[in-house]
Amino acid sequence: MRRPAPVSLPVALTIAGSDSGGGAGIQADLRTMSAHETFPTSVVTSVTAQHTRGVERSTVLDAADVRAQYEAVADDFDVRAAKTGMLGTPEVVRTVSDCVSTSGFPLVVDPVMVATSGDRLLDAAGERAYEGLVSEATLVTPNRDEAAVLTGIDPAEDATARKAGDRLIEMGADAALVTGGHGDDDSVRDVLVTPEGVSAFVHPRIDAAATHGSGCSLSAAIAANLGAGADLERAVEDAIAFAARAVRYPLDVGRGPGAVHHLVDLRNEAARERTVRDVRGLVERFVADDVSALVPEVGMNVVGATPYAESVSETAAVEGRITRTMDGVEPNRGVRFGASSHLARFLLAAREHAPALRFATNCGLSESSRAALETLEAPVAWFDRADEPAASSTMDWAAERAFEAADEPPTAIADEGAVGKEPMIRVVGETPEEVAAVVDHLRPPVNDSR
Repeated sequence: MRRPAPVSLPVALTIAGSDSGGGAGIQADLRTMSAHETFPTSVVTSVTAQHTRGVERSTVLDAADVRAQYEAVADDFDVRAAKTGMLGTPEVVRTVSDCVSTSGFPLVVDPVMVATSGDRLLDAAGERAYEGLVSEATLVTPNRDEAAVLTGIDPAEDATARKAGDRLIEMGADAALVTGGHGDDDSVRDVLVTPEGVSAFVHPRIDAAATHGSGCSLSAAIAANLGAGADLERAVEDAIAFAARAVRYPLDVGRGPGAVHHLVDLRNEAARERTVRDVRGLVERFVADDVSALVPEVGMNVVGATPYAESVSETAAVEGRITRTMDGVEPNRGVRFGASSHLARFLLAAREHAPALRFATNCGLSESSRAALETLEAPVAWFDRADEPAASSTMDWAAERAFEAADEPPTAIADEGAVGKEPMIRVVGETPEEVAAVVDHLRPPVNDSR
């Protein structure tokens, strides 16, 4: 008989409605909290019959049932942080306010008051009841419409968002995060207001339809981060980055737009070791095949991105590149994350247009490889470095230029070089095998020099 090895995790609590479609509400909160290494507990306030296309029916539980669930959790668990979502009626709002009033743990209040369509989800009495719950909040996270309902201020820009946040603090909240996800600008600005000052978190807006539940996931992630001991600004910053990635890589489920990917960070982290193995395997194949004829003067590199990579630190590459030797080619050092700059940025920029791309390498452009490009049975794109704007990032601009001009995502992207810039071919693919096949095609026959 083996001995057990108990694991101690901070306990988080969600007080919200059930979403039978799994995209929002309790279901989204539980997955998000689990993905953030907390043990999630729950108080269900309502039961909805819904899916990826909408809500069919909704039933709010009796306030006594809500209180009984809360007391059962609080009696047994050392709750380190909690969040609220859809509460449904003034009675439930007041009950939750009363329950948490002596709790002592951080409370994130997501005031679910206005639907994405703009419809009010609570009557005037319910909206007034929220004033008591806001006064118990460590952080309140209204979107623009909800902030306007709570404060009477439309937070259309940073200045008015700060005013709305200050008003929520006057109502008793320790801090307010006025979120910008419901706007139509090219960027999202989430404004954190505390008694000490204001911080704005800005990231590009994602043109995705599967955003149902993104607010739930954001507030659940903040609560989990607070429960794990993070300070407020760090908890908010990390949760915003998580929510943006969860929306960027939605799950294709149901007949509607799909669902945000609540486990996106967990799955991305789990793929790191496999990504390193794949890059090493590709390097070993290049060494065995002797790709010396394709190695440019600046050296060759191989980059692999985790499935949901958003930064260079989430790409693995050869440290110091692959260079020619007397006997063929060898990597200078091993494979590690963050080892590439230029090629990694190119791959990340290419993923903006074709998110399934995960691997890349660079080859020299010679007479032989140029001729091989002409017979490559895959899309090829060219760009002219002379057209590059002076203030741009070469890799970002090159990928943007190549992918926007192509009818379908290119597999090989080449340029003739410029002053101080060597002519180059960049090969991208969804798998190491795709990249290897193109490199093998570009490699000249034996005894054919560059």
